[in-house]
Amino acid sequence: MARRKRPNRRHRGSGFRFLYRLLSMLVICACLIAAVTLFFKVETIRITGQDRYREEEILAASEIELGDNLFLLNKFDAAKKISEKLPYIDIENVLIHRKLPDTLLIEVKECGEPLAILQDGAVWLVGYTGKIVEQTTSADGYTILEGVELISPSVGTAMSFGSEYAYRLESVLSLLDALEISGKRDQVQGIHLGNSAYLTMDFMDRFTIKMTYDANFAYKLKEFDAIMEKGTIQPNMKGTFDMRRKDEMAVFHLDQSRT
Repeated sequence: MARRKRPNRRHRGSGFRFLYRLLSMLVICACLIAAVTLFFKVETIRITGQDRYREEEILAASEIELGDNLFLLNKFDAAKKISEKLPYIDIENVLIHRKLPDTLLIEVKECGEPLAILQDGAVWLVGYTGKIVEQTTSADGYTILEGVELISPSVGTAMSFGSEYAYRLESVLSLLDALEISGKRDQVQGIHLGNSAYLTMDFMDRFTIKMTYDANFAYKLKEFDAIMEKGTIQPNMKGTFDMRRKDEMAVFHLDQSRT
């Protein structure tokens, strides 16, 4: 007579242990989710770095409120809203940090003094990243950017030139970035893009600098500093630095009428 197979108790026990572990994990996850949801509420919001805008304006633009969950709020979405509603702040210059258990830190950096583009009776102010930050009626006190025409300008959008001037747009943004990094942004009185072969920059109220559109602007600014450190350019001298040569030092042309 054939022997009847006994149930495999070991296998059945293993199945119960697996189910128990799975249920335990689910319970733990549920507890964690409940803890995150019920606790870690935003009780304090600290905003730093602002100058032009008030704290209340930045907070309102972010649409973050006291009582929001610290972990469930969307930091990128809040940064985007701040940038869209407050033009002088670029999205990459908004940093949002969580500080447990209940504090949210919002750090912003407003764009520096903008450039002015005069067009059709209006003055469009543009930050160094190329974002149009304001429309006004006077260009007094601003660095002038001229030689091209904006396409459909609007506050809060990036400045755009015609397709045939795309390389000039790319170059001027690169130049502005180099000026910002080097700390020379406030020494520029004007940037002129009217010539198709090179741009010119009015600098330090004394000099005109000529550079090709594909120049390494950071390097050219360092080259300018090196020339000035030599002491051959006297404080009373005014003139033009021709920096269009890629592999050669700049040539300085003294303007006798301006000395």
